[in-house]
Amino acid sequence: MLQIKVVNKGHQPLPQYATPQSAGMDLRANLDAPVTLKPLERRLIPTGLHIALPVGYEAQVRPRSGLALKKGVTVLNTPGTIDADYRGEIGVVLINLSHEDFVVEDGERIAQMVIARHEQGAFEEVEVLDETERGEGGYGHTGVK
Repeated sequence: MLQIKVVNKGHQPLPQYATPQSAGMDLRANLDAPVTLKPLERRLIPTGLHIALPVGYEAQVRPRSGLALKKGVTVLNTPGTIDADYRGEIGVVLINLSHEDFVVEDGERIAQMVIARHEQGAFEEVEVLDETERGEGGYGHTGVK
């Protein structure tokens, strides 16, 4: 298992995997007081966590499916990327897409974080790209069914 250094400046437990095969760990709100999100309002919710990822890894912040389905609350910039050289507090940009106020409580599971490998690419400028069957087809090119 990949070791990730963490400083917890909050009062919530460290993120954990819910099951042995979970891809994401739940992130919890670290609040002094509840935060109310009005319909269509977005807020940066603190977690109290600061991490140091190994080079070649990122942390992706993603919505929790239950919160999205049941309450209409999701992560606005999804997936949000935490780079290996970032040392600030992890914050989650939540948006309330429902028609009702949503109250974020201290300790509430607000998002999930997935650790993923990545590579950097270097662009090589060319005059022509190789031909493929798809070509320039995009945005619905393959049909509905």
